[in-house]
Amino acid sequence: MVDERGIKLLRELSESFGPAGFERETAIIVKRFMEPYAEEVFSDKLGSIIFKKTGTKERPRILLAGHIDEVGFVVSGIDEKTGYLTFNTLGGWFDQVLMSQRVIVRTKKGDIVGVIASKPPHLIPQEDLSKVVKRQDMYIDIGATSKKEAEDMGVRIGDPVVPWSPFSTIKGGTVAMGKAFDDRIGAFIAMETVRRLSEGRIEHPNTVFGAATVQEEVGLRGAATVAHVVDPDAAIVLEVDIAGDVPGVTPKEAPSAMGKGPCLVTYDASMIPNQPFKDFVIRTAEEMKIPLQLTQVARGGTDAGRIHMSRAGCPSVVIGVATRHIHSHVGLLSLEDVENAIKLTMELVRRLDEDTVKSFTNI
Repeated sequence: MVDERGIKLLRELSESFGPAGFERETAIIVKRFMEPYAEEVFSDKLGSIIFKKTGTKERPRILLAGHIDEVGFVVSGIDEKTGYLTFNTLGGWFDQVLMSQRVIVRTKKGDIVGVIASKPPHLIPQEDLSKVVKRQDMYIDIGATSKKEAEDMGVRIGDPVVPWSPFSTIKGGTVAMGKAFDDRIGAFIAMETVRRLSEGRIEHPNTVFGAATVQEEVGLRGAATVAHVVDPDAAIVLEVDIAGDVPGVTPKEAPSAMGKGPCLVTYDASMIPNQPFKDFVIRTAEEMKIPLQLTQVARGGTDAGRIHMSRAGCPSVVIGVATRHIHSHVGLLSLEDVENAIKLTMELVRRLDEDTVKSFTNI
């Protein structure tokens, strides 16, 4: 199970403020934590953090990537008479999960807590009460009573907004609950993998580059720049997976379940994984007796969508953690699944030597 130090780090990552395009606070946490465990920790010009751990060989270069941006919002306007804030989304949101949720608005004068609201139901015509309220009809109430008052509080158009959602553990400490698991959990797995390789002085026949990428939720942008900087020979993208063990979801829609082991994505809308690499992951999990779920995501993508097409191409796979209620204020995941994802990633790194990596693309 993830130890107390790991839980503390996961809490700090989850609660940090970092919507797409505004990831600096989270990036600083990654950089500070990784400096004792990596030979180099540096950033690219888009803001992604890269941490290098040299093994017994310079090549192959193995990239472990997890994005640190979270879905959020950006202030688009301030109502003249009321001071209510209109907002656009950063990343994909289902309008129905927004109502009555608290948010944090980061302003030039500091953070402000607000709530997403809309027209009171008492004033909505009876025939419209059964309809879903659209985002464009919502606003953020920060307690202001005019535009001037909101501006005096420090609010400007373009200010970023994230969900307010404290991290906690439930079910005897085996399940984590909080925001931004998509995809701080992937970055966490990459960080823990490199930390354990370093602390355990574990040999690996390659050079590992961990990466906390930015702006994934708005187009896999950080993945493109990280892949250019690292020039990987193989990539393991670490992500959440959509847990299908919720009412109304069938296995054909989302095969994975929380608590059943890490997930290997066999197909998504942005990438078909390298097949020999995929089979290598399956064999490794079987040999290590690590439970592994095979899954697909028909209408989504990950950083692997950009990484696998970088330069002349890069054999890539996606390993995920089944997470309930992603792209909302509160997600749930199994810490046992996280631990098994770390163990599997470490074992893959130990086995990815030059001949093995070359075999992924030999024809």
